[in-house]
Amino acid sequence: MQFYKYQGTGNDFILLDNRTGDIGLTQAQIERLCHRRFGIGADGLMLLNTHPELDFEMKYFNADGNPGSLCGNGSRCIIRFAHDLGIQKNQYVFLASDGPHEAELLPDNRISLHMNDVDQIKQTELGLFMNTGSPHLVKFVETLNEVDIYADGKKLRHHPSFAPGGTNVNFVERTTNPAHIVVRTFERGVEDETYSCGTGVTACALAMAFTDQTIRDTTIDTKGGALAVTYNTLDFIRFENIRLIGPAERVFRGEINLP
Repeated sequence: MQFYKYQGTGNDFILLDNRTGDIGLTQAQIERLCHRRFGIGADGLMLLNTHPELDFEMKYFNADGNPGSLCGNGSRCIIRFAHDLGIQKNQYVFLASDGPHEAELLPDNRISLHMNDVDQIKQTELGLFMNTGSPHLVKFVETLNEVDIYADGKKLRHHPSFAPGGTNVNFVERTTNPAHIVVRTFERGVEDETYSCGTGVTACALAMAFTDQTIRDTTIDTKGGALAVTYNTLDFIRFENIRLIGPAERVFRGEINLP
């Protein structure tokens, strides 16, 4: 099977061209392909499928082989993949797990992804909780480097408050610039910290606006690089026209025998 490897700020994915519709993978096969010792190694796997009305359909699977919810970094990667395959446009409309999304190739080679509106942010004793295409808990901390991302993230990811599906967990450190934050994320499905999480940094930017009651475009530093989030809001509860902006690039391509 021919595969392609892409990454967006260190969040890496296996991309498969399934426009012929003949790729069928089991949960165990996907998990093996994403394994960093016995497979290609990735945070997730995506199929690019045809769609009768839109540019394509994105079918996303977590590294554990199970179908995943929206992946922001993955969405930008599959846009770049579609462009590399010859579906060459400046603006795209594709179907993801939470419905249609628009995306645009920017002149600086970054990709702007239009996220769905967020109309509820819940304040809990654990942090701020919302759904940006995937469920996210946002927790503000004083010193990010002193947090045990794996241990603390795993505990919160499985907290009974978020049963049965659990949640992704983001730890946020403010900087002297209110429009700049630093984020580290524990992702469900990967069950570990990833270098970056697109829906996660989106949640963190909205959490900043909700907390400070101030509208600002936000730059977010992750382990894998910088992302930007823009949005509109009138009441700091409902957020519209949310854009996740960042890079996506092909790392390599190859062939692998299916396990």
